[in-house]
Amino acid sequence: MKNLNFRANWLPVVSMILAIIGIWYIAALLMNGNQLINQLERKKQQWTYSQVISQAYQVKRPMLPAPHQVALELKKSVFDTAISSKRSLVHHSLITLNSTMLGFLLGSVVGIVIAIGIVHNKTLEASLMPWIIASQTIPILAIAPIIVVVLGALNITGVLPKAVISMYLSFFPVTIGMVKGLRASDTLHVELMHTYNASALQTFWKLRWYSAQPYLFASLKVAIAAALVGAIVAELPTGAQGGLGSRLLSGSYYGQTQQIWAALIMAALLGSLLVWIVNLAETALLQRRGGLSNA
Repeated sequence: MKNLNFRANWLPVVSMILAIIGIWYIAALLMNGNQLINQLERKKQQWTYSQVISQAYQVKRPMLPAPHQVALELKKSVFDTAISSKRSLVHHSLITLNSTMLGFLLGSVVGIVIAIGIVHNKTLEASLMPWIIASQTIPILAIAPIIVVVLGALNITGVLPKAVISMYLSFFPVTIGMVKGLRASDTLHVELMHTYNASALQTFWKLRWYSAQPYLFASLKVAIAAALVGAIVAELPTGAQGGLGSRLLSGSYYGQTQQIWAALIMAALLGSLLVWIVNLAETALLQRRGGLSNA
């Protein structure tokens, strides 16, 4: 029975991973093979398809590195390099993580405060909600340099400008999720609190906050992933000497596609880890309060 459950849970995942790797190898063969053919023709050298196939995965600066090339780059930059070295992906990941967590914390606090204000004040809802929605229509690549320049003029540098950009992306899902959650309380329960002559603060802590928690954690999962994206994007215009964003930028400058893909995969792994940690916190809290909610 356990073997059947294991197969049912992991077989689709493994199958999808193998399919992605297979498609990746085919795409790498086509793109790098075409690059190799162009190089040989410029040198006016003869080539054969067998030669192209055998050398397509050995190009020094491939258009699309094969999975094993990315894996070797990850091994070199994660396990074979000291964490203190600027060539270590762990070193760059920790720098990005600092900005991500600070931006996520600020964004969560701002989002919760705005949501509470919107739920308890219809004037705030009418005045703030359109601007909150409109703020997310502005491309982050356009606003990030502006934020960096403005804060730099105020002598605010380092982690904080990147955290502000990260906060800009992460507060929105928290705001929307919390507005929905704070309004999800059962009408009968709200009327019962009024019958007991409960104050707005008592109703909030004993009813609304409790019903909003599943919605909060759902939005926090989105927010922490958005915060990571914001931190990486923020490292591009700041000219940061460290971080996954700067690693991507330096890889693009020097045509090191293996370095770019290794940084992308590291960012994906970091994002998955952060979402998993939020999921663990959600499970622990909701079980402690009396079971998981279906919200």
